[in-house]
Amino acid sequence: MTQDSKSILLALLKRHHELGITEQIDYNKFYLYSIITHSTAIEGSTVTEEEAQLLFDEGITSGKRSIIEQMMNLDLKSAYEFGIQWIKRHKPITTEWLILLASKVMEHTGTEYHSMGGNFSSAKGELRKLNVTAGLGGRSYMSYLKVPSRLEAFCDELNRRRSNIDITNIADIYELSFWTHYELVTIHPWADGNGRTCRLLMNLIQIEFDVLPSKVLKEDKSTYIQALIESREKDDNGIFIECMTSLHCQHIQTDIDNYVDSIGKEMVDKQSLVQKMADKWSIKPVLAEKMADILIFMADKDFITTEMITSSLGFSDTTAKRYLRQLVQIGYIEAKGGNKNRKYTLKD
Repeated sequence: MTQDSKSILLALLKRHHELGITEQIDYNKFYLYSIITHSTAIEGSTVTEEEAQLLFDEGITSGKRSIIEQMMNLDLKSAYEFGIQWIKRHKPITTEWLILLASKVMEHTGTEYHSMGGNFSSAKGELRKLNVTAGLGGRSYMSYLKVPSRLEAFCDELNRRRSNIDITNIADIYELSFWTHYELVTIHPWADGNGRTCRLLMNLIQIEFDVLPSKVLKEDKSTYIQALIESREKDDNGIFIECMTSLHCQHIQTDIDNYVDSIGKEMVDKQSLVQKMADKWSIKPVLAEKMADILIFMADKDFITTEMITSSLGFSDTTAKRYLRQLVQIGYIEAKGGNKNRKYTLKD
């Protein structure tokens, strides 16, 4: 991850946090539903986010979608719920656990395989016993004979990195999660479900260290796949990590823009003011909100008086004077004139 990418990512996350977007009712639930729906869409599901919500919350199926598509979404939801509960215990990730995780992803849509290498079931999360390629005419992934040892080595390295990571370094957490995705998908341990399982594990690493999980939207599919291809061809996982960072930044910005549009610029300005007052001057949030209301009220006026505040905002005369005095003290407004004719104006 380049320094510029880190700066952009951290600035967007800070703005996202300041706006309190994640504090909306059911935000985390619907955000997870979006992750799940888009992850299955990349693999061919046509279930929409609205349909997924009805499926997950009400058990209502869509007559427009196949049972397989809907089961893909239900299985992945179950896998996320299982994984989230498990990852919060911070236990070592093992090959056996990854097999269990994959079995959750493929529980109702997996297949029995009969190959020269032996029989196995993707519904049980069992490692592949045949060789696979990256699509028609694509490069072959490693021999299935190498998968078990490579997976063990991957788990060892991932656990080492998890143990040593600085949990205050948000950029490093994202870089670890993107590295995890790339390394696991490069091993390609399963005959089916690799993409969903790798994106799931990436999100679990992010959730483990309490950062906003990243999405790969269905609209991102070509960019995402191309980054994987280029990283493999050039043996440079930095290409994929940079791509994932860029996509995450785009999605956070969209989240911010949609939130601002939905609640209006005035409310955003208020939240920003409240946060700034709390951070810079240690003003209690309840008090900061009242003072922010005064500043927003003043925004389109040449001046205000105490009487204008009491009549418009419902403060008592004593309370209004106290708030105005504090706003003068911290430098947001200035007072002009004597007590009887005092007017207040916003500072430039």
